[in-house]
Amino acid sequence: MNQQGKAIIVSAPSGAGKSTIVRAILEEHPELEFSISACSRPPRGQEIDGVDYFFLNEATFQQRIQAGDFFEWEEVYAGMYYGTLHAELDRIWSKGATVIFDVDVVGGLKIKQLLKERACAIFIKPPSLTALKERLEKRQTDSQEKIEMRIAKAEEEMALASGFDHVVLNDELPLAIQEVEQLIRDFIKA
Repeated sequence: MNQQGKAIIVSAPSGAGKSTIVRAILEEHPELEFSISACSRPPRGQEIDGVDYFFLNEATFQQRIQAGDFFEWEEVYAGMYYGTLHAELDRIWSKGATVIFDVDVVGGLKIKQLLKERACAIFIKPPSLTALKERLEKRQTDSQEKIEMRIAKAEEEMALASGFDHVVLNDELPLAIQEVEQLIRDFIKA
C-alpha cells in the first residue's frame, strides 16, 4: 500500500449529517476523493453499487476478510459489516489525491489509529439525540425498530467523540460544512 497519502475521516452517529457534509465538500474540492466503503447490507433508496458502497453479501464480506482484502472492517450491527478495502486506498493514493472517509464512529477511530498523523479525524455531533431521531425519521429509510437501534448506538458513539481530532456541531448545516472545510484545508496544508 502507498504510505504517502493523507486522509480525512468524517464520522458521526447515523443521521448526524456526515454524508451530507462530505458530499458538499467533495463538490468544492477535487483534490479529495471519496473512499467507497464495502458493506454487507442491501442498498437503501437510490444507492448504487460501486458509487455509494461496494455491496457484498455477508458470506462474500467474510471471505474477503479472510483473504486480507480489508484495511479495516467491523461488524457495526449484528450480521452487518462495513469496511475499507486496501484496493480502494491504493486507487486514491496512487493518483496523489487525499482520501476522505464517511464512516461510522468506531470505524473512524480505527482508521485514525492505523494512519496516525496522516489522518485528520472529525466527529460530527448532532445538536441532540431528539434532533437525531427526527432526522432519521424524516429520511424514511429505516423502520421504527431500526431507528431505535440507531439512537441507542448514537448514545454510545457520542461518548467516543473525544477520541477525534475535532468535534463539529451540526446544528446549522452551512456553518458545519464551513467549519469542516476549514479543518480540511488546514490539515492538507500542514
